[in-house]
Order: sequence, then C-alpha cells, then structure tokens
Amino acid sequence: MADEKIFARLKEDHEKHRTLLDQIEKTHGDSDGREELFERFRTEVMAHAAAEEETLYATMLEKPDLREDAQHSVSEHKEIDDFLEELTEKEFSSPGWLPRFKEMKHRYLHHIDEEEEDMFPAAAKDLSQTQEEKLASKFEQRKPKELERAAEAEFDSRE
Repeated sequence: MADEKIFARLKEDHEKHRTLLDQIEKTHGDSDGREELFERFRTEVMAHAAAEEETLYATMLEKPDLREDAQHSVSEHKEIDDFLEELTEKEFSSPGWLPRFKEMKHRYLHHIDEEEEDMFPAAAKDLSQTQEEKLASKFEQRKPKELERAAEAEFDSRE
C-alpha cells in the first residue's frame, strides 16, 4: 500500500468515514453503539486530518496556486474538530445530540466532497506521480501515530 497515490488513500478513509456517519445516525439515545461508533469516528477523523495536514496540505501550502485551497480545508478541519469536541461533551442521550450530529455530518460530507471533487484534482495537476507516492507513504507512516495520539487523548480525558 505504500506505493498507492495519496488521493486514493485519502478517499479510502473518506469512504470509511461516510460509513461510520451513516451507522451513527441510525443509533438511538445513550446506547453503547452510539458512543462506541462516535468514538471510532472521532479518533479516525482526528488522525486522518492531522496526517492529511502534515502531508498533502503542507505540500500544497508551499505552492502559491494551491495555498488558498489548503488554508480553506484546514479551517474546515478546525470547524469539524469543534463539532466533535462539542458532541463528546454532550450527553449522548440528550435530545439535542442527534440534530447537532446531523449538522456536523452535513458539514463533514461537504468538506470531503469538496476535497474529492475540487481540491484533489487541482493538487494532482501540480504534483508528480513520485510526489504523490511519497506523500502517500508519509501519510501511511503518520496516520498510525496520529491514531495512537487521538486514542491517548480520549483515554486521558476519561481519567
């Protein structure tokens, strides 16, 4: 998988995220399923975003014609992170949790659709195949470390 291009790898994660979002939306109240699925989604998205920012976005920020797209996406990551924090702090059974989750889901789906339809094609024009493969390899090295960091952050917040 290390020689897989960065865009295919990121889209693979996005598909996983879409599936988790759909599963969470079907849960009810304070079920173990809702909390467990949400935590998996939160950890996965945090790790994905950090690794994406450290690989693809860092490269895009160095390129004047891609800088604005990268900055926009970083700001959307921050918005999603704020939603995740708010949802983590809310009672999973509260009447406001699911509507707020649906709002976050809508914003996140907009973000990844925008990346896949606009940003990735624009970046692909500016990157060589070798650069894409290096970024994919770097992403594969970074993401497990970010997953570990996100899981530790969750463990620390429960203590």
